[in-house]
Amino acid sequence: MRRTAILSAAVLLLATACGSGQETTENRSGQTGFVSGSGRVSSFAAAERKPAPDFGGDTLDGKPWNFADHKGKVIVLNVWGSWCPPCRKEAPDLVAAHQQLGPDVQFIGLNTRDLDKAPARKFVQEFGVPFPSLYDPSGKQLLGFRGQISPSSIPSTLVIDKNGKVASRVIGEVTTQTLLGMVKDAS
Repeated sequence: MRRTAILSAAVLLLATACGSGQETTENRSGQTGFVSGSGRVSSFAAAERKPAPDFGGDTLDGKPWNFADHKGKVIVLNVWGSWCPPCRKEAPDLVAAHQQLGPDVQFIGLNTRDLDKAPARKFVQEFGVPFPSLYDPSGKQLLGFRGQISPSSIPSTLVIDKNGKVASRVIGEVTTQTLLGMVKDAS
C-alpha cells in the first residue's frame, strides 16, 4: 500500500513537471484537452521564415475562403474554439486589433474542435468578431501547420507576411498591442 502511494505520488509529480508551466484543461464537451501557452511571441527574420501551408475551406457562414486568394496581404490567423477560456479572454483584443489595422490586413479565424457550428456562431456573435472563421471541427486544417504550431496549443495566433511566410506566432493569448507589433514587424 505504501509503495503504491509513493509510486502514484512520483507519477503525479512527473506528470505535473512535464507541463513546463503550461496549463492543460478539458473542454466542456469532454473532448481531449488543450494546452494553453505562455503568450510569448516568437518572431522570425525574413530569411528564416517558413511558408504557411495552403489552407482554406468553408467559413462558419458557409462561404469559401482560401489562403491563396489573399497572398500579397499580411494575414492574421487565430486558432480558437468556443469551449476555450483563453480564447474568450483574447477575443476583445483580436476585435480591437482588427479595427485598428483596417482592411490592409486580412484576419481569419480557424475554429477547431467545435463539433457543431452553433456554439462557434454564438461565440462570434457574443464577442462581435467581424472577420470570418474557417470551420475545422476535425482539426484537419490545423494539422497543416504542424511544426509551426501544435494542434493542442489553443489559442494560437500566426502573422503571415505578404510573401505567404510565417513572420511571428503566439502560443496562448494575444493582446491588442502585441498583435499590432507583430503585424508591424511583418509588413
